[in-house]
Amino acid sequence: MNTTDAQPAGENGAATPLFTAQGVSKTYGHVKALMDVDFEVRPNEVVGLLGDNGAGKSTLIKILSGVVSPDEGTFLRLGDPIDIGSRRKSEAAGIQTIYQDIALVRSMSIMRNIFAGREPLRALGFLRMREMRETAMDILDKYVQIAGITSPDLLVEELSGGQAQAVAIARAVHFKRDILLLDEPTSALSIRETEKVLAIMRDLADSGVSCVFVTHNLYHAFRVCDRFAIMAHGQNVKSVPKSETTLGELTDIIMTH
Repeated sequence: MNTTDAQPAGENGAATPLFTAQGVSKTYGHVKALMDVDFEVRPNEVVGLLGDNGAGKSTLIKILSGVVSPDEGTFLRLGDPIDIGSRRKSEAAGIQTIYQDIALVRSMSIMRNIFAGREPLRALGFLRMREMRETAMDILDKYVQIAGITSPDLLVEELSGGQAQAVAIARAVHFKRDILLLDEPTSALSIRETEKVLAIMRDLADSGVSCVFVTHNLYHAFRVCDRFAIMAHGQNVKSVPKSETTLGELTDIIMTH
């Protein structure tokens, strides 16, 4: 699987970033939530968005998701200007956010959650139930294999946290999102489920779906991320590849800002 468009070379021969945010600022009254933040997502990578509480991570994610409008800022996809001023426009740009609370309807089946709002219909308006059921299992088996999901008719409320994360991720990937913003996806998971979600992120990046991993757990971030963007007091204070830093250095940067 590779859902990412061809990457044109930049001035130095490096691939053009898949997504770029430039000069993003947001103020709430007297509070400057973001101040001139630059952020990018490159092809085939997991980038860790790190920082203490109040650093501005959540505000940036909401802006990238189209939920919050910035006061200032420009956005590019493969170097071309784009508008992400609403959730629909953000999704059209290939971005999907998977929040800590999953945003699935717990009383509905896996199948109905995957196709919510996109149900294939027959000529008279009836749902293509067999097609939806077969496609749902194919999506789960192909993209995010996880034990215990034996039927697309299982209710989401019957799933564990890790299984529900897998359903949300599978839905996003199937509908051609090639940038996943994962907001604290492992915070409420067991050790085994955390391992699976981390592996899913790595597999997705290797197959063409870049991930932004928002987390307070630096150990998890260091294991799975290719690069780190560290925020403090509404600013991006450092962006560094994993190959050029250590877990101790990341901890020091966060602690001293």
